[in-house]
Amino acid sequence: MKWSEFFVTGEPMIYGAMVSIVLVSLAILVGLTYFKKWGYLWREWLTTVDHKRIGVMYIIAALIMLFRGGIDALMMRTQLAAPEMKFLDAQHYNEVFTTHGVIMILFMAMPFVIGIMNVVIPLQIGARDVAFPRLNAVSFWMFFAGAMLFNISFVIGGSPDAGWSAYFPLASLEFSPTVGNNFYSLALQISGVGTLMTGINFIVTILKMRAPGMKLMRMPMFTWSVLITNVIIVFAFPVLTVALALMMFDRIFGSQFFTMSNGGMDMLWANLFWVWGHPEVYIVVLPAFGIFSDIISTFSKKNLYGYKSMVVSMLAIMLLSFLVWAHHFYTMGAGAMVNGFFSITTMAIAVPTGVKIFNWLFTLRKGKISFTTPMLYAMGFIPIFTIGGVTGVMLAMASADYQYHNTMFLVAHFHYVLIPGTVFGVLAGMHYWFPKIFGFRLNEKLGKSAFWLIIVGFNVAFMPLFFLGLQGMTRRQYTYSESTGFGPLNMIATVGAFVLAIGFVVLVYNFYWSFRHSPRNEGGDPWDARTLEWSTPSPVPVYNFARVPEVHEQDAYWYSKKKNVPLYSGEYESIHMPNNSGQPFILGIVMFLLGFFLVFSWFIPAIIMGVVTVIMLAWRSFERDHGYHISAKEVMATENKLRGDSV
Repeated sequence: MKWSEFFVTGEPMIYGAMVSIVLVSLAILVGLTYFKKWGYLWREWLTTVDHKRIGVMYIIAALIMLFRGGIDALMMRTQLAAPEMKFLDAQHYNEVFTTHGVIMILFMAMPFVIGIMNVVIPLQIGARDVAFPRLNAVSFWMFFAGAMLFNISFVIGGSPDAGWSAYFPLASLEFSPTVGNNFYSLALQISGVGTLMTGINFIVTILKMRAPGMKLMRMPMFTWSVLITNVIIVFAFPVLTVALALMMFDRIFGSQFFTMSNGGMDMLWANLFWVWGHPEVYIVVLPAFGIFSDIISTFSKKNLYGYKSMVVSMLAIMLLSFLVWAHHFYTMGAGAMVNGFFSITTMAIAVPTGVKIFNWLFTLRKGKISFTTPMLYAMGFIPIFTIGGVTGVMLAMASADYQYHNTMFLVAHFHYVLIPGTVFGVLAGMHYWFPKIFGFRLNEKLGKSAFWLIIVGFNVAFMPLFFLGLQGMTRRQYTYSESTGFGPLNMIATVGAFVLAIGFVVLVYNFYWSFRHSPRNEGGDPWDARTLEWSTPSPVPVYNFARVPEVHEQDAYWYSKKKNVPLYSGEYESIHMPNNSGQPFILGIVMFLLGFFLVFSWFIPAIIMGVVTVIMLAWRSFERDHGYHISAKEVMATENKLRGDSV
């Protein structure tokens, strides 16, 4: 490969990205060296197996990816703001909308959800950690390796350009001869394997590590949503992994799985991708449903209305999510019978979702509502997500979809589901559980300011797209003529996108302000919360619970306070905790290098990295990790100190 083909050149923004990467990297290295933080970084973060710190790293990575994906969105909106705009050329625009979709769904929404899951689930079920702490660390570093491999494609080799769904034959070597879609295939495989491990880990954690007395029907709704989500992960992600492996063989080794000749079937890719792809929507939405359930219950000061119906509706969504995938290609000639079946299942999945909307509304009814920042996101979610759901039913009608398909109407629907259903959810959860992680709240005024900028900017940005779609504007087009009349609505949408971006800037500033100025040692609980995690000090010690709690009812913490029933019994005992390990971090580096070498078909170094991976896994199988003990005396002293200093 020539040097000019290795580094992407010719675009001022590419050069700017290169310079930015170098400067930021140097600033981080100099800062860590000057403040002598290398040892702290290695001991406390890079080698940690503590579920809370792993969760924080997932959330930080997700926020970085939100910034990257947001920049892509602003570039697209700038290009579409007016007719015949010359901000991006056609190829660059293809790359930008491809990376925007992949990053926002797989490298922003997924890690944000998994990060909150990591922080909260062991605390909600009364466990000291997840079932497999080291596997949890491996999962994170596999995700991070995949995310970094995907992102460097922007400056090395070239970004993927076949859309986030990478349809064949467009994604084939014939029509996309650069290495961009190699990055797509390998980065998503590496990250996806990490996600699959997370799914297995949390299913075992929830089923086997609940506190005494916490039966399945006493679990918080967020825990239920995470259990169901991880069941979907375990069934859906292997399909994606196989599809990506076949894509890799087609592009790197010359096989013919998805070609239009020699027995290949390009529609096989569409089926395999969406068998994973539509359950993926519920993988990122269902945990947000659980977050909203806990938040609405807390700030309405009521038990969640219809607990059992909420559980049943989520189980129904889980099952139906695997029976709707063909609605993504109604127009591809499947026939009336197939389209009719998937039209019915797609409309049917709206029923359990509607049940949940009414559950939340009845929980709010006659409640003593506190309009905190988390509650504002929950309240804003309900009407906006309902619009997304109603337009989804419109798209579910196969005959009508011939008009809507591949238009901006679909783009608007998708964002009206995913942004309130996932982004609002993780932002609400982050504000709600922030004291559990750091021991103090985010600033409420800045939080509410960010919320109003985000919700106004969102609606201004995406509501016009419904009308543009009905007028015939297709998605993925990088320009349009003035005669189409698309200009005014596109300009409004672009203004809304920049308002939305300002809202996220305020959100980030809130972190900075709160870390510098938020009061510690306020005393009392941060919120009038109801679930078990709030019985722990804030911030939570490494071992979570000094004594294992005993659960007697739903909303265990609220029940123990109101009924004066003790959550804990017995004396303090010594606690066994797992040792930190550098192996997951090193394995992440090895997997990154393995993927990078395969992208460019450098097989000898790739084989070496594969051998190193096998050796590391074999070494781990013989390793005996005895962990360490915290004595009962240390536990009691730490608990007393935290109880005195906690929020």
